[in-house]
Amino acid sequence: MEFRDNKAIYLQIADYVCEHILLGKWKAEEKVPSVRELAVEMEVNPNTVMRTYELLQNKNIINNKRGIGFFVDESAIENVKGYRKVQFIDDELPVVFRNIYLLNIGFDELKAKYETFVKENFNV
Repeated sequence: MEFRDNKAIYLQIADYVCEHILLGKWKAEEKVPSVRELAVEMEVNPNTVMRTYELLQNKNIINNKRGIGFFVDESAIENVKGYRKVQFIDDELPVVFRNIYLLNIGFDELKAKYETFVKENFNV
């Protein structure tokens, strides 16, 4: 995985885990890779993955079954969406709004681009 410099690695790994859950690659109640396995896959220190897993546990996205491993929480999809929505609104949307303002992009133009994007990428 290629990490960006503008965001902590453990948060980027959390995004990776959340994306796997949202895409259905990791389903509710299924075991997720161990700290060591994910650290090897991501080429990071196991402590970094542990920090990610602690964050995701606090958000009720994964849970730890002592002695067995980490599992996707039964309400993970809902919790991931809530977590990612707050993250998007707080961190990314202000940048988008700034660019919309600076580039004088109208809401009609934005709506048309959004509708085209959804049709092309999600077959809706």
